[in-house]
Amino acid sequence: MVERQLRSRGITDERVLAAMGRVPRELFVPETVRREAYADSALPIGHGQTISQPFMVATICALLELDGHERVLDVGTGSGYQAAVLAELAEEVVTIERVPELGEEAREVLDRAGYGRVDVRVGDGSVGVPERAPFDAIAVAAAAPAVPEALYDQLVEGGRLVVPRGSRGSQQLVQVAKTELGPSVRASVPCRFVPLLGDEGFGHV
Repeated sequence: MVERQLRSRGITDERVLAAMGRVPRELFVPETVRREAYADSALPIGHGQTISQPFMVATICALLELDGHERVLDVGTGSGYQAAVLAELAEEVVTIERVPELGEEAREVLDRAGYGRVDVRVGDGSVGVPERAPFDAIAVAAAAPAVPEALYDQLVEGGRLVVPRGSRGSQQLVQVAKTELGPSVRASVPCRFVPLLGDEGFGHV
């Protein structure tokens, strides 16, 4: 996976490549699709949600530009896979999931996989986790129609937010850096994520 799906497609951050190689992705997918755990695609994890394609997880992590000393917020826990990768790359990881059942399952899997220090929360990820802010970096694994202001506000000066931005059917991954002059936005790859639901996403179900 690391060589064929990531390095060959332009992921050059060696820390990210090493982290992706260390996290056992098969633990974070349902048994019914475990044989496809390392496939170059998103996979269903129940409740209408998916575990992101490895290339997308690696791209998000690379765009966060982590050096290992950061506090990171992971929005859209899902099965917990991206939180585990981030735990390999940062000092502290807080992750938030909208679906209570997924949040509980992710907490158990993260514990079993050796990532028990990840702080798993259940709630509206579009508004972040203000009581744990500020964050050095924020990764969003769901599509938003615009950059959620609440998440941007929870960044430290110089912090980075990576989010799929666009419509429900088509988005582009963007890196948003917090600067003295306001948000500095850099577009990355086209993508297609499940919608970010909540106050600062596509609304509630």
